[in-house]
Amino acid sequence: MKLSITKNELNDAIQQVAKAASARPAIPILGGIKFEVTHQGVTLTASDTDISIQSFIPVESGNSIIAKVDKPGSVVLPSKFIVEIVKKLPSDDVEIEVGEHFITMIRSGSTDIQMVGLDPEEFPVLPSIEESDVLQIPGDLLKSLIRQTIFAASTSEQTPVLTGALVNLSNSDLRFVATDRHRLANRSAHVDSHPDLRFSNVVISAKTLNELSRLIPDASALVDMVVADNQALFKIGNVLFYSRLLDGTYPDTSKIIPQSYKTELVVDTKKLTDAIDRAYLMSREEKTNIVRLVTLDNGGIEISSSSSDLGRVTEQLEAFKMEGDALRIAFNSKYMLDVLKVIDSEQLTIQFTGAMSPIIIRPADHPHSTYIILPYRTTG
Repeated sequence: MKLSITKNELNDAIQQVAKAASARPAIPILGGIKFEVTHQGVTLTASDTDISIQSFIPVESGNSIIAKVDKPGSVVLPSKFIVEIVKKLPSDDVEIEVGEHFITMIRSGSTDIQMVGLDPEEFPVLPSIEESDVLQIPGDLLKSLIRQTIFAASTSEQTPVLTGALVNLSNSDLRFVATDRHRLANRSAHVDSHPDLRFSNVVISAKTLNELSRLIPDASALVDMVVADNQALFKIGNVLFYSRLLDGTYPDTSKIIPQSYKTELVVDTKKLTDAIDRAYLMSREEKTNIVRLVTLDNGGIEISSSSSDLGRVTEQLEAFKMEGDALRIAFNSKYMLDVLKVIDSEQLTIQFTGAMSPIIIRPADHPHSTYIILPYRTTG
């Protein structure tokens, strides 16, 4: 194998795929990046068996020559080293040549590097996915769906299926759900898809979705999503992102969401966020994160928290709307802040069915998001 390639294009592709290389590989090959060179271009692949990322660099793009291939071939190079060294090469062009026993020479400017490569035949084969049923999602929408749900996924491996987000598609309604049993995030969106295209109980690790989100450009380019057997594939330009689905059946969360309420508030999102953030500082010192919300006779609300060592924070806010019963409730302020920070609407609706019933939070300007937090039982 022998080629010359522009450093920037090579570096970008390496940075993309390296996210899938195992940091502590059970076998050395899983800590590497596979280089496959043909006369059409260079394909880079990394995999830790849970996720696999593949990036393709064409030899030409528009009128620009990106790579010149003298001899096709393949090799696996250690990810940890190749990620750092390519960034620091002195010239805009890089020459890579693989000799006997996969000994690899990397040349750039006056720099010569000899690296021990691995046999590409030992590298895991990427999952085979039938791409007949493709769902196209605008990249910015997919990033929002991920950002506005995965924070509620569990971090405990005791119930592995809850460490992921449930992804369902039915009647062109794409829905992401995450819960750790103490809180729930539910976000849906209408997508342009064939009416017969549907999937359910697709559960993808929250960590994996976070890595996927980082690969999606900020522009609203389309992302292709394909689900088959125990794998999901996302195509982002020249990048393929494979994820193994989590095993198990995700719990039915539809019954958790209350269908009626006794008290409803509409408040300013930023003002409530700032007030709870200030109260959180005090509750954090107490190591409880407990913040209290009390409705007032004048139609406002009071936010408060206390620390036995530091003192007390109390703050009053106006509500745009308050209907129903008076209420005194306590909740985990960190959980509440996690919700408030992903709501893009200027106003939000909070609904309560009682002091020990779930707290329902929704953006005031659309029905596509629902968040639930379980309250605390406190004295005083």
